[in-house]
Amino acid sequence: MSYRSLSVRRESAVEYLTLNRPDVRNALNEQLIAELSDWAVSQAARRHEVRAVVLAGAGTVFCAGADAKWMSSTIHASEAENLRDAQALAAMFAALDQLPVPLICRIQGAALGGGAGLAAVSDIVVAEDRAMFGFSEVKLGLVPAIISPFVLAKIGQAAGRELFLTGARFSASRAKEIGLVHAVVDAAALEAKTEEYVREILTGAPEAVAAAKRLIRDVSGRPLTDAGSTTAAVIAKLRVSPEGQEGLRAFLEKRTPSWSGALFNTSNTKDTKDAKDAKDTKK
Repeated sequence: MSYRSLSVRRESAVEYLTLNRPDVRNALNEQLIAELSDWAVSQAARRHEVRAVVLAGAGTVFCAGADAKWMSSTIHASEAENLRDAQALAAMFAALDQLPVPLICRIQGAALGGGAGLAAVSDIVVAEDRAMFGFSEVKLGLVPAIISPFVLAKIGQAAGRELFLTGARFSASRAKEIGLVHAVVDAAALEAKTEEYVREILTGAPEAVAAAKRLIRDVSGRPLTDAGSTTAAVIAKLRVSPEGQEGLRAFLEKRTPSWSGALFNTSNTKDTKDAKDAKDTKK
């Protein structure tokens, strides 16, 4: 795939997706939104090829929100035209939120408005300690409407009331405190921490990881009496699946499961050696 505002790179079973508009701090415009949507749709069709996705931003800022030029064009647009733009943006966030594989977001500099929305639709978020976040739409006479379902699902109404109503910027440590971010590190450790999460995900069975992601969405907000039948069906199906059978046998036989064989590329020699040593120790 070739995009103008988006860079895509594959390393083994990991896809690296980079917002590539550093001259405007990777601000979202009509083209970038369309490219992210197109990539997400294509990813759903390639789910058996990719086991994790890393989302990042080129340059010093992850994503500064909406592009100023794009926003200025909406001033003269009709309500119907604005509705079409908003629906396209909503479709992009929904597509990223529903990716069948884990989405890991790496944030430096700032994640504002829609940039913070990208953090909200990511499964795991790693941020540098100096990064700033914000839902500043009210300061422009707007509201964070499109991203609100995803953001509130992560941070809850209490934090949402404070941050949506004030539009105040907040630190990475505050973002971690409210659940928008999972790990905060200094800039030098940002890539290493992100790759640590990637490696951990790759130790899990691919279909089980995908099922775990679906499970979170399927049971969230449902009463226990309603969710019980769903959860029982999920675990029963996985126990008799090829992965479930292989995983249980590998555990009982004290060996590495078959899906771990392609975890690391040749550059990760230490990890490969560690995995082999662990296997030998079990013997």
